Amino acid sequence: MNQGLEGMQEKYGELRVSDAGIREATILGQGIGMAMRGLRPIAEIQYLDYLLYAIQIMSDDLATLQYRTHGSQKSPLIIRTRGHRLEGIWHSGSPMGMIINAIRGIHVLVPRNMTKAAGFYNTLLKTDEPALVIECLNGYRLKEKMPTNLGEFQTPIGVVETIKEGKDITLVSYGSTLRIVEQAAKDLLENGIDAEIIDIQSILPFDINKDIVKSVAKTNRLLVIDEDVPGGASAFILQEIIENQNAYKHLDSAPQTLTAKAHRPSYGTDGDYFSKPSAEDIFEKVYEIMHEANPSKFPKLY
Repeated sequence: MNQGLEGMQEKYGELRVSDAGIREATILGQGIGMAMRGLRPIAEIQYLDYLLYAIQIMSDDLATLQYRTHGSQKSPLIIRTRGHRLEGIWHSGSPMGMIINAIRGIHVLVPRNMTKAAGFYNTLLKTDEPALVIECLNGYRLKEKMPTNLGEFQTPIGVVETIKEGKDITLVSYGSTLRIVEQAAKDLLENGIDAEIIDIQSILPFDINKDIVKSVAKTNRLLVIDEDVPGGASAFILQEIIENQNAYKHLDSAPQTLTAKAHRPSYGTDGDYFSKPSAEDIFEKVYEIMHEANPSKFPKLY
């Protein structure tokens, strides 16, 4: 048992905070049953990869419950996990594409830090909808300002956040990758490229206010950055922006994605230069886009 759990048990008691066997399907099943009976459980799955052991239950049972029963039964289960592309072969997979397509009917939330995550939990505890919250491990290492209204402040579901305004290109990302994008944007600005950064925060539902297309209308260029494999979450995000928000009307350059490599690395730490996008990768990709648009102002790097 970890020290944090012990502290919570001392405060809330063993009936409210308890260990569970390392059986993801059992944890999900117990959580669904508890939520259907009026409790507000948070089921913890240690890493994103391990959702594979519970994806069938999430897809067939939890995601479909409300519409199968015409709204007469609900299970507001919150599933907490962390990821993705971490160290070790069993922690560095990326089933985001599978998750997005398998569990329609469950919110999929991807906070970039622990304050945003806490805001999501506060929001979810006031709703009757099931949700998956994917915390980012490199967010645990950050020093964040402690909110003065813990338990009260909320992160809205389905609403993006512009964390840096710019005029040359729109960079869209989420979770742990945001910090790499922010570093790349600083380097780009030093080279005359002013990038706008948007944190999607919520994959399902996605940008319900259609704010990303407003950014693309201003910058006329779009790059989606993600730690998932090619064709995964970034492909879903790109389709949402280009087709559902009709952002293609505003593009002066081809919309692109920058993802991790199409493999499961045996070792891939945060910022790994061989498996996942790095700040240098983002810089080079954005510079290539700007070079194509204006080669005299942005000559080839090499």
